[in-house]
Amino acid sequence: MHHLITDNLDIWTTAQQPKKAGGRGRSSASSKSLHGIQKLRELILELAVRGKLVPQEPNDEPANELLKRIATEKNRLIKEGKIKKQKSLPPIGEDEKPFELRRGWEWARLGNVTSYGMFDKAELKDVDEDTWVLELEDVEKSSSKLLNKVRRSERAFRSSKNRFSINDVIYGKLRPYLDKVIIADEDGVCTTEMIPLRGYANITPHYLRLVMKSPYFIKYANESTHGMNLPRMGTDKARLALFPMVSESEQYRIVARVDELMTLCDKLEQEQAESGEAHQQLVETLLGTLTQAEDNAELEAAWQRMAEHFDTLFTTEASIDQLKQTILQLAVMGKLVPQDPTDEPASELLKKITTEKERLIKEKKIKKQKPLPAISEEEIPFELPHGWECSRLADLLPKFQNGASSRGDKEGKETVVLRLADIKNWKISLDDTRSLVMHENSISRYKVEKNDVLIIRVNGSADIVGRFIFCDRDIDAIYCDHFIRMRFPVLVFSTQYLSLLAASDLIRRRIEDMFISTAGQKTVNQKHIGSLVVTIPPIDEQYRIVAKVDELMVICDNLKEHFQEAQVTQVQLAEAIVEQAVN
Repeated sequence: MHHLITDNLDIWTTAQQPKKAGGRGRSSASSKSLHGIQKLRELILELAVRGKLVPQEPNDEPANELLKRIATEKNRLIKEGKIKKQKSLPPIGEDEKPFELRRGWEWARLGNVTSYGMFDKAELKDVDEDTWVLELEDVEKSSSKLLNKVRRSERAFRSSKNRFSINDVIYGKLRPYLDKVIIADEDGVCTTEMIPLRGYANITPHYLRLVMKSPYFIKYANESTHGMNLPRMGTDKARLALFPMVSESEQYRIVARVDELMTLCDKLEQEQAESGEAHQQLVETLLGTLTQAEDNAELEAAWQRMAEHFDTLFTTEASIDQLKQTILQLAVMGKLVPQDPTDEPASELLKKITTEKERLIKEKKIKKQKPLPAISEEEIPFELPHGWECSRLADLLPKFQNGASSRGDKEGKETVVLRLADIKNWKISLDDTRSLVMHENSISRYKVEKNDVLIIRVNGSADIVGRFIFCDRDIDAIYCDHFIRMRFPVLVFSTQYLSLLAASDLIRRRIEDMFISTAGQKTVNQKHIGSLVVTIPPIDEQYRIVAKVDELMVICDNLKEHFQEAQVTQVQLAEAIVEQAVN
């Protein structure tokens, strides 16, 4: 078993489960979980409780001798009035046993060999100022590390608490915290969602904790919870749980070996974290040389340096997402495609906007608006290429329209209503739409047309609010009130260019600064969007930029797909090793 673990370290450390991230936005090294090392931790605990982690000693007493001593000790404690006699538990059936134990081991009910369910209560008046008051939030999920030790003087409580003593095992019975198990290093009180218990006779607290953190026990606990809002494992179910009994000397050997191997896991995690941070810093530095290049020659040289190490630089989802964001930055800074001196400059587009605005005011179709604040130097983060202009979005005559009510109308005809759920990878998806009855006026007012831009107006995630969703075709649908629709009467933007501009850090950071937060939701409004400063390339250059970005994004997506396929293989290998080891 030692070789099974140490000979496969490359599998454990490379098997990483990617966390989902959307669109072309920013990512980080934390966008992956060390799945292999987590599986290794679970394997260590599973092998430990199956008796496969340390060799047996011929002089160890069989577990049934320990069970006899436990029965004797319980009878003595009951006779002395120190514990109450509890309801007898049923014998263990063969079909209940989750796996076969080694020779000399025995299955027992948790309620027969520990004090589960027997503890004293405490009120605020019963404890002094220095008493340790433990809550579930003080214990880290998965690792069970104690994050915070709070005294009664800092945490006054109203409801009753459970008392515990030094060396008691304290178990979180609330899902999803069924793997929060610690050993008390002093007396104290804890929330009633945590249960103090101790083993009788020679069951050591460290072995008891180890069993209650093992995968088989957590699986039993998860399957035994009840309740909808805050599911928890009841006392009766917990007392029925099966507990692998083994001699005291073997318990100590198992715990020592588990501690040794968990230290190895900690070291592997630390090395992976440091390696990941160093890799990300290297990628950020090299990509930064691209956006900081002052001319095409310098940009070409920086790209060539990076291209020589492409296969080692872009080997994680985070690094590929950084590459995507850099491509967007280069695009909106005018560094991605060569300029054409014959392109009509953006200043001509702005003249057309001015002419159209004067006409609409004269025909009283719009009111003359108060001038927007002048654009400061700080709002233009780079020198504009020749032929480019910048403007506040509201000065480009956008027509904004908030969406239709998600509740629908009382009468009308059924029509598709686009929701946030219909946005996949920052594009409109019609794979699983919902229809509502809407009045004809609503349908005509909120209809989605080709070249419309839908702006996500409200969401709980800062990465989603303010995203621009480009509609690349006519759609027989309207949009709900989670969006703001934006249209331009004069062709000043390719809407695809506007969408990638809004996905770049150049705009994302400004939008995030505008958020209004209410009841856990972040929102932006038409005024926020209108105040944005946007860069405007010549219209023909916009089309070239969009085409180049699309081409490079395909390369990035292919890189990510290959990376994810490799990750799936590594995860499958890790899980196959676990399955082989425990069977």
